[in-house]
Amino acid sequence: MRRGAFSLGGHPARPALKRALVAVLSLALVASCGQSDPRAGAAPSDPAAPRPSATSAAPVTPVSAALTVTDPHGKTFTLDSKPERVVCLTGLCDDALVELGLTPVATTTPELLSRPDYLGAKAAGIPVIPGSFGGEDVAAIAEAKPDLVIGLAGVHDQLRTAVEKFAPLWVIQVKSYDDSIGYLRALAQLTDRGRQQAAAESRFRAKLTDGVTRAKAAGLDKKPVLAMYGGTSVGVNTTEDVLGHFMSQFFAYPWPSKGGGFETAQAYSIEEILAKAPQVIFVQSFGTSVTEQYKDNPVWRRVPAVAAGKVFEVPAALWASGRGTRAFGIILDEALAKAAA
Repeated sequence: MRRGAFSLGGHPARPALKRALVAVLSLALVASCGQSDPRAGAAPSDPAAPRPSATSAAPVTPVSAALTVTDPHGKTFTLDSKPERVVCLTGLCDDALVELGLTPVATTTPELLSRPDYLGAKAAGIPVIPGSFGGEDVAAIAEAKPDLVIGLAGVHDQLRTAVEKFAPLWVIQVKSYDDSIGYLRALAQLTDRGRQQAAAESRFRAKLTDGVTRAKAAGLDKKPVLAMYGGTSVGVNTTEDVLGHFMSQFFAYPWPSKGGGFETAQAYSIEEILAKAPQVIFVQSFGTSVTEQYKDNPVWRRVPAVAAGKVFEVPAALWASGRGTRAFGIILDEALAKAAA
């Protein structure tokens, strides 16, 4: 088994799945920069970081409308007027808009929006921006006549010069679910959707609290769990990326970043996975099914989760692209249900 995170080469993934793959790789890379978790100053990789508690479900105050907002990392962003037409180049944007009862005028994550727990059939009429993740077709973005374009920091900054000829570009960066809440609040300020923000945030905070209770009651907080992704080879969502960090709040999650650049940070071999003996595995497959590819691998078959039939292929569009409060809530419900079964 070759070590290292996989690449797009070597399998016939569809263009949409390729975009999702590049998205998760970029998200993981951005998440590995070592910033601190805004909760109590604990780094996301810190196993002592506090799990969500009952205080998470405290009453939420609606935000007030504003044209200048401060993001979760302390950066300010200003618009001249309330945005009415938003183009989403990252799944968090789509997620937050849906939470606020809004719809993007164009998107790069149609698989996410078309889920029944997002827009369902209503997503069919939303134009899809072509191009690779970070290399989207700027002309197509302009055709949507946006008054705000939202992308991912470290990925879409390179589009700024071209995009800002016709619309402001807001690049966002998610390190933990607290950031997802922060961006939901900031977008609610810009769009004057405080009531919807408070309802969505309250639902999410209550779900976090309930998730901790359910996990502890089922003993899942002591059960080693793994979230991984793959195509021609595999990578692990470590505790320093946003999905791995989220999972560590509810399960035993012994998957720290291995340090260095992205090629080494999340590169766990099958032998290393076996050594940590996860009892439940969630797999995001891109083009090539990981479980199908490794079903005859003798080392893979010895992994406790594999031997017990507790390896679950999960929807990549949600687990890899969804980084908002709605996505995390759905992921949590799915993970708890499958792990407890």
